Amino acid sequence: MGVFDDSRPIFLQIAELIENDIVSGIIGEESQVPSTNEFAAYYRINPATAAKGVNLLVESGILYKKRGIGMFVSTGARDRLLDLRRKDFQAQYIQPLAREARKLGIGGEELSLMIKQSLIAETAEGSGIR
Repeated sequence: MGVFDDSRPIFLQIAELIENDIVSGIIGEESQVPSTNEFAAYYRINPATAAKGVNLLVESGILYKKRGIGMFVSTGARDRLLDLRRKDFQAQYIQPLAREARKLGIGGEELSLMIKQSLIAETAEGSGIR
């Protein structure tokens, strides 16, 4: 289907798809997630690959199994995912940004202003305002 990135294992991408739906509120806490067979059919992948992605989320406590019924989103899963993603965001983007700003002699206030201006521009762009 062309949905998946060939550089990363598909099972990780399945887990990320589910996580994204939880974070965005598409799948609420205590809601049932699609079955591994549904994922497999929809994305045209091996059911074992889909199961591996779902089981990764079970192991991390994001999903839990109701025997004979299916997989469900754990209470608190969205908050845990947001916390993990914020930490990843800081490590991946903010720390390198701060290092580069320091190299360029950009202080905290100036950097903060630059970020605020970028957020304003992004918000305007996203809403169609020019």
